[in-house]
Amino acid sequence: MTSMDDIVELPALELSRAIRIKRVSCEEVMRAYLEQIENINPQFNAIISLRKTFQLLDEARKYDGELARGDYRGWMHGFPHAVKDLADSSGLLTTMGSPVLKKNLATSDSIHVARIKKAGAIIIGKTNVPEFGLGSQSYNPLFGVTLNAYDGYSTAGGSSGGAAAALALRLVPVADGSDLMGSLRNPAAYNNVIGFRPTPGLVPSTDNFMEQLACDGPMGRTVQDAAMLLSTIAGYDKRAPNSLQQNSAQFARPLKRNFKGAKVGWLGDYDGYLPTQEGVMDLCVGALQTFRDIGCEVDNATVDFPMPKLWSTWLTHRHWLVRGKLEDLYQQSQLRSLLKPEALWEVEGGLNINGEDLYRASIARAEWYQALVDTFETFDYLVLPSAQVFPFDAQIHWPEQIAGRTMDTYHRWMEVVIGGTLSGCPVINVPAGFGRDKLPMGLQIIGPRHSDFALLQIAYAYQQASRWNLEHRPPVLEHL
Repeated sequence: MTSMDDIVELPALELSRAIRIKRVSCEEVMRAYLEQIENINPQFNAIISLRKTFQLLDEARKYDGELARGDYRGWMHGFPHAVKDLADSSGLLTTMGSPVLKKNLATSDSIHVARIKKAGAIIIGKTNVPEFGLGSQSYNPLFGVTLNAYDGYSTAGGSSGGAAAALALRLVPVADGSDLMGSLRNPAAYNNVIGFRPTPGLVPSTDNFMEQLACDGPMGRTVQDAAMLLSTIAGYDKRAPNSLQQNSAQFARPLKRNFKGAKVGWLGDYDGYLPTQEGVMDLCVGALQTFRDIGCEVDNATVDFPMPKLWSTWLTHRHWLVRGKLEDLYQQSQLRSLLKPEALWEVEGGLNINGEDLYRASIARAEWYQALVDTFETFDYLVLPSAQVFPFDAQIHWPEQIAGRTMDTYHRWMEVVIGGTLSGCPVINVPAGFGRDKLPMGLQIIGPRHSDFALLQIAYAYQQASRWNLEHRPPVLEHL
């Protein structure tokens, strides 16, 4: 029988096979993960709203019974899974980290959560987020702060910070996340795991009838695991008018591919426009050698677009979106007092936006996309850092300065991710290595729209050559 430690160390695809061939039982898997959560989660605070142990073990035994009868739900059969606390899982609280929603019990599942359940996962609880997902630092007044898996002191990033830390700490086999402003990329970079923001519509969302800047997506300790989870949550749904009619099974195919001659463009800090903490650029430039090692040709790339205009375009879209989601709460004075300052700032910024502002921002977004399309005429992939600073003290809400430059908003320090978001191109974070304080950093790889499978392929080739996420575990795991 596989030991408890061995179970949580198995990559998700290997765990899936071990369950299917009955090398381990669903009950053993659940006990192993619950023991890991009991030992580690109190220090790092990645998992929240954890269900009762007896309930979870009862469900695991039920799934073992199904397997014994030949009833196999799917590749996640018996997997413990924690849903990001911005998404609904029926019967669990969806608080979004806000006191306003502390009693908000979900009565249905978000589309991607329903698919995860259908694939066989047992929902054990939620992963922690910043309030309403605002900010790349996962803290809130309900559950506190999630700490970085690699030092238990710094931020885990956000808004999928709980998901990324839980993955790295072996509290879950795979994780779902979402991404508006780098929320699948920044925490993955900060915790040395994989986070994939897909082409909009690949993973359906029912929020409204427009292309979303926010996307749901997969996270994994390996590219293969993230790809397999994408195969589960991707695919058309008639309730989501913008969802794509793609065959999601393609993401379960082998990822190995020859990249000899592929052209990789290094965007870096956009020709000095973005301030970065000392050491970030050196580490990321060093990581480019891995692309050369797998046969790619790497050259500097420039996108012909004024970056200050991209930032103002971003602010307009974000203000408008946040205002739309939170204005009803804002207009109620008692509830308004419970909103964090960043939420108030976003809503109030949105109140000053008129139709002409939004139209002009939409035109600017289209111009940015066209500039990227032109850049992809020369390069197959574009690469830049996943963050402008290394993980920082989790007691600091956000960095107010980078390299002597003042950050004029709570999210300006994450400006490096907005190009991927506004383009609608798929973007994946891969680990770039570790900085001076032995904390992780990542690279964003951007591909053309609808090149999601090819992006997973190059990420896999990079992973196999660099091995950062395969061979560098959080130190706390060495002492268990």
